[in-house]
Amino acid sequence: MFSRREAVPFSFVAEADRFRSNVTPPPRERLTVSQLAGRTLIGLTVVAGLVGSLLFGMPSMQSGAAEGHRQQTEASDGR
Repeated sequence: MFSRREAVPFSFVAEADRFRSNVTPPPRERLTVSQLAGRTLIGLTVVAGLVGSLLFGMPSMQSGAAEGHRQQTEASDGR
């Protein structure tokens, strides 16, 4: 294999940390009222979905049946 033994100047790497661009980016556009309302509604919908899933899912996560609520089948009636 042929390898080159030339010195490579790495001064550009040191200068890259100090480099500052003189080009300023354009200012950000402000959100319109409809865009702000849309983002707010989407956020509220996501939060409401999470809260609703917790409310409907909590009873199914409880272990055991309640003491006062027992199911009786027709077979247990002794008919």
